[in-house]
Amino acid sequence: MGGLLTLLLYAGLFYLFMRFGCGAHLTHGHHHGHEKPKDKEIFIDPVCGKQVADDEGYGELVDKKLFRFCSKTCLEEFDENKAQLSKKPNTLLVKEGQQHEA
Repeated sequence: MGGLLTLLLYAGLFYLFMRFGCGAHLTHGHHHGHEKPKDKEIFIDPVCGKQVADDEGYGELVDKKLFRFCSKTCLEEFDENKAQLSKKPNTLLVKEGQQHEA
């Protein structure tokens, strides 16, 4: 009898959490209409010009400015010509499908 009451208690708590707690988003979605669109930063490899996401490739900080590279080869070439290549624009700001140099 005690096992049945424990099971019913856990079932009731599970129902409440799924209905009103964290599980509510599983059935109702994440309310996409209320979220603000997030700006995404895409880096431009200063050596080859490829676009590199902030979680890809290699990175180096120069004068408080982050540069991302698509490959180790580009990173090494950047290190050899750092004075010249660090003056290039290094990011694109992606906002609602548009790209702007930052």
